[in-house]
Amino acid sequence: MRAPIGHFDHAFPAPDRLDELTRPVADAVRQWSGGTPAEQIVYVDTNPEWADTAVFVEHYGKELLDTSANCVVVAGKRGGETTFAACVVLSATRVDVNGVVRRQLGARKASFAPMDLATGETGMEYGGITPVGLPGDWPVLVDSVVVELPYVLVGSGRRRGKLLLPGKAFAELPNAVVLEGLGIPA
Repeated sequence: MRAPIGHFDHAFPAPDRLDELTRPVADAVRQWSGGTPAEQIVYVDTNPEWADTAVFVEHYGKELLDTSANCVVVAGKRGGETTFAACVVLSATRVDVNGVVRRQLGARKASFAPMDLATGETGMEYGGITPVGLPGDWPVLVDSVVVELPYVLVGSGRRRGKLLLPGKAFAELPNAVVLEGLGIPA
C-alpha cells in the first residue's frame, strides 16, 4: 500500500497492524465506528531515531510539515477538580492552553500535563501520544484546520510508527470537539 501523504517505505491499513500499536490504540482501531472506514486509517513504520521534526521531514517528505499534528495532554483545574483533555493541533502551531482550552474546560487554570501523568493515563509512550484510543471520558479538542485536511499524520501510541488519518476522522473520535483557533502560531 502507498501512504496517502509522505514517502514511507511501509504503509498498511491500521486494522492490519494492531500488533504494532499500544493496547488502547489497537482497541480503538478494532472498535472504530466513525463514518470513515477503519481501513482508511493508515499505519506507517518510522524510525524513532528520526523523530525530530527536521530530520523526520527530511526522510519522509517535506510536505509533512503542513500535514502533521501534535496531540498533547492538558489538565484543567477548578475547585480541586482536575479534568484531562487531549488537544490536536498542527505541528507548526501551539495549543492555546490559557485561552481556548481553559474556557472550553471551564477551568480556572490549564496547563500541559506532566509526562508521567500523560503516559500513565493514556497507556501510550511519550512522543507518540495520539487522539485515537484515549480514555473514554476525555474531551478531544481538535483545531478546525486539522479536520479540513485530506490526511493528517499523528502519533501511533508508540515512538515508532505513525498514523495517517483523514482529517474528517478527527471529528468522529469519541468526545471530539472541533474548535476554531485552538492552534495558534508558534
